[in-house]
Amino acid sequence: MPNIRRLDPTASPLDYFGSELRRYRESAGLSQKELGDCIFCTGSLVGQIETAHKVPTREFAERADAALMTDGCFSRLVGLVLRSQLPTWFQAYAEMEGNASYISTYQCQLVYGLLQTPDYASALLRVDHPDKVEDMVAARMDRQRVLKKEQQPAVWVILDESVLLQRVGSRRVMREQLAHLLSFRDDPWVHIQVLPFDVGAHTGMMGSFTLLRFDSDPDIHYSESYDQGHMTANPEVIRERSVGYARLQGAALSPEDSASLIARVMEERYGDEPADDSCLA
Repeated sequence: MPNIRRLDPTASPLDYFGSELRRYRESAGLSQKELGDCIFCTGSLVGQIETAHKVPTREFAERADAALMTDGCFSRLVGLVLRSQLPTWFQAYAEMEGNASYISTYQCQLVYGLLQTPDYASALLRVDHPDKVEDMVAARMDRQRVLKKEQQPAVWVILDESVLLQRVGSRRVMREQLAHLLSFRDDPWVHIQVLPFDVGAHTGMMGSFTLLRFDSDPDIHYSESYDQGHMTANPEVIRERSVGYARLQGAALSPEDSASLIARVMEERYGDEPADDSCLA
């Protein structure tokens, strides 16, 4: 008899998902291979998820719900599982971000997570987490579901011009990332501005920060260091950073001029892709 790893469902959302998947599958009288055939994956993948060695995708969860007739159990659980793959110190912010009605962020180094492409996120995360890239990218992409909610938040993003020039991944990755930013030009809920170099000294030079506004809860200011995030609802901080953000908006290019700059950088810096550039993706 094989030595089947039994999970402690209280250990983590991933362990709970795996134990529930096994319980529902066994109750249905299906082997791992048979369930895999039903949901268009391998039995090995089913086994890896049941033993918490693999993080399920949202698509996997939805197909498992349909095959095992679980009334949406796994579709509800998978969000918790994916969020648990985020750094522990970031999870509280991700939950608040998902509930915000208005998000305004200034980013001095990177494209904001809600606007990153999978390849850009992968190239970025591979630097420090080469063994967890796939799971962390899946978690980051799941955060972006907030932009598809029926009542999606208004999102205002100011990117330092250096964000467009700092190559993350290959030139193809950067071209696709900038094209993705341009895809929001006609989105009434997402506004992107670029803060150009020639602005000189400005109120965002202390670093990136985000302001979250809610319908019925206090505003939140968020910034982060290498190993932790910092959230506060201190009215003085909110007031000071709100004024600072308004000043950044006034100094930045308009959304229309920002789109023109993004398009120009995309063509001039990342347009002519060498044949061997794909190896850097």
